[in-house]
Amino acid sequence: MRYGGLLGVLACMMIVLPAQAQVPAEVDACRLSGLVALQERSPAIKDLIFDIDGLAISKADTKVEDTPVKMVIMGDAYLQREKTDKPNRFVCLIGEKGKVLLTFFTEQ
Repeated sequence: MRYGGLLGVLACMMIVLPAQAQVPAEVDACRLSGLVALQERSPAIKDLIFDIDGLAISKADTKVEDTPVKMVIMGDAYLQREKTDKPNRFVCLIGEKGKVLLTFFTEQ
C-alpha cells in the first residue's frame, strides 16, 4: 500500500505538468540564422516562427562536395511582417557541431 500514495502523486504530476516536445537545439539555430538572413534582404520581417508539430527532422550522414551534412530539417515557417504572415516551406542543412550550413525558404 506504500506505493499507492506514490502512484497517486505521479499521476497528478502527469496531469498537471504539460507535455513539452523535445526539439533539437539545431531547430532554433536554423530559425535564428534564417531570420538574420531574411532580415538582411527584407527589414520588414520581424520574426520567424516554425510550425514545430509539422517539422521533419532527419539525421544524415552525407556530404555536399566536401562539407559533411549531419541533419536535415524541413517544414513550414511563418514570416511575421508588418502587413501579413505568409506560410513558407523551408529546408535547413546542419553540419558538424550543429553549424547551420544552409537555410532555404520558398513561398508555397
